[in-house]
Amino acid sequence: MSNNTELLYAAVKAADDKRAEDIVALNMQGISLLSDYFVICHGNSDKQVQAIAREIKEKAEELGYEVKKMEGFNEARWVLVDLGDVVAHVFHHEERSYYNLERLWGDAPVVDFQGELS
Repeated sequence: MSNNTELLYAAVKAADDKRAEDIVALNMQGISLLSDYFVICHGNSDKQVQAIAREIKEKAEELGYEVKKMEGFNEARWVLVDLGDVVAHVFHHEERSYYNLERLWGDAPVVDFQGELS
């Protein structure tokens, strides 16, 4: 497993551990210069959104990855956790449907991570 795949699965697992809803992982390689993977998910309250973002940050750091930037944490409407090769987008459920990143990046293949959550 490559480092960026390990980081992707760690971010997905961290989001799942905090009961993030509708977790989607997109393979952005060859599509975006920003990162190799996007993780998109949402929470149903400000506190849940913050808990998901915090867990992703903490799990990445435990594995030795540097968190480049975390934006939007205090507002908890759209928290962006930049882990370098993986960028996690943690939305409040209302903002997720408004921004609809899955449609915006519709040409990106969806990564199957279900085996990593068991």
